[in-house]
Amino acid sequence: MSTVQWTENGTHHTARWHSENGTLPPGRIVVVDDRLTAAAALRYARAGTGMLWRGDFPNARQLVRAMDRRLPQRSGSFAEVRSARSERATLLGKVLVSVEDDHSLRLRRAPDVRAACEHAFGGLPGTLLSLRELLGALSAFQWHQKGIHIKALNARLYPAYSVFAPTRSEYLALVAEEPLPGKGSPVVFDLGTGTGVLAAILARRGAAEVVATDLNPHAVRCAQDNLRRLGLSDRVRVLEADLWPADRRADLVVCNPPWLPGNPASALELGIYDASSAMLNRFLDGLPEHLTPHGEGWLILSDLAEHLGLRTRAELLDRISAAGLKVAGRRETTPRHRRATDSADSLHAHRARERTMLWRLTMSRA
Repeated sequence: MSTVQWTENGTHHTARWHSENGTLPPGRIVVVDDRLTAAAALRYARAGTGMLWRGDFPNARQLVRAMDRRLPQRSGSFAEVRSARSERATLLGKVLVSVEDDHSLRLRRAPDVRAACEHAFGGLPGTLLSLRELLGALSAFQWHQKGIHIKALNARLYPAYSVFAPTRSEYLALVAEEPLPGKGSPVVFDLGTGTGVLAAILARRGAAEVVATDLNPHAVRCAQDNLRRLGLSDRVRVLEADLWPADRRADLVVCNPPWLPGNPASALELGIYDASSAMLNRFLDGLPEHLTPHGEGWLILSDLAEHLGLRTRAELLDRISAAGLKVAGRRETTPRHRRATDSADSLHAHRARERTMLWRLTMSRA
């Protein structure tokens, strides 16, 4: 556990440091309040100095927004855009807040953060963390309480902090509409289940049994809670496992891996970036030994990586073939999320051409 130190009103203080993405604590901390300007805050941030906020809570949020507006919007390659976003996040993350021993935030007009911190972090008594990270926890807790309406289920699902939320309905529709393999009720594996949304859709469609796995214990609990609310706990088992359930075969294996090759910079990016396409490759390589003879694997994947130059279609097809698989069919749809039509987005030209696909894979020898 890292600690941070600072001097305030002539008194030396020490506290725990918390960062979900492993950011090191600042080497120097200054105490600031509502008098701090965005220009001065950026000078501190660029020097690597943390700013412990003691002013009005809404003013702290406004300060971070003002700092953000002063930073240039960069364009260029995907790597350049991502590097600029990382630099921006580092600078804006230098505005800090203190969660007291009683889990409170002792700032004027501050919200009650106790439930959100407990939900996201298991509680943070006597801890310093970035304001942006705390705001992320508050936002995630609101999503968790409100839930997301899933059209394919005609019900709400409740995402949890660090669990990827199923806000893109087009890939859910693909899974909800694709004909199930075989003539009976299939046994299904859902790999990397997250909120449990695909497991729930397939259970509702008549799967005899669904085994859902996830390596993230937060996701396992989240999926179990959602399936219990939907009345599907007796038909879906959620296991904490590194992708594959042990020594079993299924008639249908569904996987929606992170769509972009790359190293995630935080727990929240684990649902977006797949380092060296490891999850995608492990799904393809393990599929033949986990399918029944005439079973199918459904790979749900966006082609955004192709438009960004991170993976070619030929490379994907070569990996499928090398795993002893063949493409039995493919359906695609156009994304309908907000960024797909946002011309101000730095990657708009690529997103405008994006398609989301469901690849039906079978064993080559079948």
